[in-house]
Amino acid sequence: MNRTFSIISATLLTFFIFSCEKELSINEAGNLVPKTVEQDSSIPSIKVNSTQLHAETFGSPTDPMLVILHGGPGSDYRYLLNCKAFADQGYYVVFYDQRGSGLSKRHTKNTYSIQIMLDDLSGVIAHYKTSVTQKVFLLGHSWGAMLATAYINAYPKAINGAILAEPGGFIWQDVLDYVGRSRSFRFTSETLNDATYLDQFITGKQDEQAILDYKFSLMASADESAESSLGNDGPLSFWRSGAVIQEALFEVGNKEKPDWTNNLKSYTTLVLFIYSERNKSYGLTYAQKISSAYPNVQLEKINGAGHDMLSFPTGWNNFYPIALNYLNTL
Repeated sequence: MNRTFSIISATLLTFFIFSCEKELSINEAGNLVPKTVEQDSSIPSIKVNSTQLHAETFGSPTDPMLVILHGGPGSDYRYLLNCKAFADQGYYVVFYDQRGSGLSKRHTKNTYSIQIMLDDLSGVIAHYKTSVTQKVFLLGHSWGAMLATAYINAYPKAINGAILAEPGGFIWQDVLDYVGRSRSFRFTSETLNDATYLDQFITGKQDEQAILDYKFSLMASADESAESSLGNDGPLSFWRSGAVIQEALFEVGNKEKPDWTNNLKSYTTLVLFIYSERNKSYGLTYAQKISSAYPNVQLEKINGAGHDMLSFPTGWNNFYPIALNYLNTL
C-alpha cells in the first residue's frame, strides 16, 4: 500500500459517505464497520455475565471442550477459524469474540477490567458445558494466550490443558518489552505513514465506537507489512476491531501491573507452548523465558510461519498435528 492508494481510499470513503442519494451517517450502525450482535439479531450470540457475545460452536456438545481465545485485545476469532478442524477429531470447539471485540457488544471504557474478562470466560464455559466431568481445554493466541494464563493462574483446577501461541508475557513489564519490540517502525516508514494517513480524515470520540474501531483496524494493518518484525504471511481475516477495549486494558495493565504467574507452579498439567520461526521479536530465548512460569511445558517451534502461525497454510499445517497429539494425550 502506498500514499496514492491512501488518498484514493480517503476520497472513495468520503464519496461513499457524503454523495449517496440518501446521505449516510458515519455513525449509523453498519455504514463504516459491521454491526454488532446488539445491532443485528441474525448474528449468532450468547448472553453471559451481563453482556452479549458473538459466539458459535462446532462438534458434539458432549465431547471435550476446546475454547479458542483470540488475540488483541480487540481482535476477533475470524482469523482462527482453522481451529474448526479439531471438531472432526472429537472436540467441542467454542469460538467467541471477547467483550468489546469483533461483533460482540460494546461497553464504555471504564467498565473493562482483567477480572471481567476472566468472568466472561467462566460464563462461556458454563454456558456450553454439558456435564461436570467434561474436560475443558484452552487454546489462546497472543493476547488470548495471556488471557488463558491469567485464567489458569486464578482457577487452575478448572482447566485440563492449554495451548499457548506466542503470548506477549505474563508479567506486565515483559508485556511492555515485547510490545515495544514488535511495534517498532521507523518514523519515516511507509508502513507507518500508510497506517496513520487516513486518521487525518476521520476522528471519533470515546462513545463513537464505530469510528474508533475503523481507525484501529488501519493501525493494526502495520503488523501485516513486510517491515514488521512479526514475520506474518499477509493480512488477516477479521470482522471488526475493538479500539476501546484495547486502550482500556492497556491502561489497566499500566495501572495495576499484573503478574499472572504467582499461582502457576501449582498447575502441573503439561502445557503446549508454541512460538514461530519468523517472529524476530520472539525467538527461542524469549519463549523459554515466558514459558518457564509453568512447571511442565512442551515447547515447540512452528517452522515456516510468523506470529499469526495458526492462520496461514504452512504455519497451520505444521502446528495442527502437534496440537492434536497434545490434546489427545490428555
